[in-house]
Amino acid sequence: MLFLVISTPRPERPTTLIDSRSRYWDWMRPLLEAGLARSVHARVGRGAVALFDVDSNTTLHRLMNEWSDIIPAHFDVFPLLDEDTAKAYLATQIPSAGDGR
Repeated sequence: MLFLVISTPRPERPTTLIDSRSRYWDWMRPLLEAGLARSVHARVGRGAVALFDVDSNTTLHRLMNEWSDIIPAHFDVFPLLDEDTAKAYLATQIPSAGDGR
């Protein structure tokens, strides 16, 4: 299951979060190596964007709680379909010749 997660940290002085931001990258590295995170990018200014590939909502919930323990933030979460899944879905939506569409 793919999820795009965009974080918007609390509005604190960035210099007060240097240690937390370093811990965030240390926390994220094994997730990338294990494939639980496909990519992660720092947002210009503050925050991050991560693409998670997890087996369940429970796993995503755990990861987001771990993330917010490191850097408290608001999260926007977008469920995604990969290309193959999107194309398979579209194939089911093609009207048959006899249904008048």
